[in-house]
Amino acid sequence: MTDVVSTPGAEQPVSRRNEKVGLVVSTKMQKTIVVEIEMRKAHPKYKRVMKSNKKFYAHDEQNSARIGDIVRIREARPLSKLKRWSLEEIVRRSSLGQIASDRAEGATL
Repeated sequence: MTDVVSTPGAEQPVSRRNEKVGLVVSTKMQKTIVVEIEMRKAHPKYKRVMKSNKKFYAHDEQNSARIGDIVRIREARPLSKLKRWSLEEIVRRSSLGQIASDRAEGATL
């Protein structure tokens, strides 16, 4: 009858870095994507839900994200003048990005 005691070191460390989920709107730079995040916030006085968009520049090491993908980005150290985020994962692929990449490959061949 031995009780299993969990040690604090065995657990996954909790990351304090901020994460956001948004839509890729541009992949024209090398190893950089532009992700647009839609934020919804209640107006302080009128309580109506307002939408606002903000663009974030994120580092994409493998150039794997395409336009229209839904991605998760995470805060990182400053990598350039505007880049302070890195691509964590691609949540959902876009069929629109697949069509555009096929056309680009056809044009280069």
